[in-house]
Amino acid sequence: MNFFEIVNPNVEKLSKNEYALLDYVIKNMDDVKSKSIREVAAACFVSTTTFLRFVRKIGFSGYSEFSTVIKYTLLNQTDEDEEKADTHFVVEQNAYRQEYLKNIQETVRVLEGQKLISLSQLMLKAPKLIIYAKGLSKYAAEYVRHLYTLNGFIILFPLNYEERQVAYRQIGQDDLVFMFNYGGEDPELVTLMQEIERKCTYGAMVSITGANNNTIQNMSDYNFYLFTDEVVQNGVEMTSHVSIIIIMELLMYQYRELVKQR
Repeated sequence: MNFFEIVNPNVEKLSKNEYALLDYVIKNMDDVKSKSIREVAAACFVSTTTFLRFVRKIGFSGYSEFSTVIKYTLLNQTDEDEEKADTHFVVEQNAYRQEYLKNIQETVRVLEGQKLISLSQLMLKAPKLIIYAKGLSKYAAEYVRHLYTLNGFIILFPLNYEERQVAYRQIGQDDLVFMFNYGGEDPELVTLMQEIERKCTYGAMVSITGANNNTIQNMSDYNFYLFTDEVVQNGVEMTSHVSIIIIMELLMYQYRELVKQR
């Protein structure tokens, strides 16, 4: 059994601290596979009891099964990588590049295929897509607007506070509302979601947030998790938002597959 297949259905149940444990495990699977529960717990600065509780919460009967599945997952992944390897060059990567790639891989691995299919089926009704995003998420949203417009969708993307406050008036019964917010606790977006829920009939509320348990996620019909390392420089938030683009591109590819099958 694949580690990620076992863990994925349980990610939504995790607290912020438990998500941090999962993030450590995924990024250090090579080390974790051969360590005792005492060693891994110490590396995470938690007790063995706390770590064992976490292991059971993500779907394993105990630490033995947890470590065994990690070993098999890594073994199968190595075999797949060797089969697919067709390049003849080596690119040196610094620590940030490695973490960057791991975050992208985690985002794709925890993406539930059934959610993509279900949401794509709603997209077959040709709804408007209303996208709410703030900060750096707006730049990812602008690309998404361009991509989906080229594929025939009508996109409503309010750019500032005033536009966001009135955009709900244009939401129709089959329309899909998207919220892009890494923290998942933005007060303005939470208030907008509450207002939309009260005043509008719509197809579905969709959010892309971090994997910690958060308000926007809990208010959504569909939630997709993104993984990234928070980066703040000179007081300015510069966290990568490329995972938003990846999720929305994969959703578009799934939609196009359904269109071909019709």
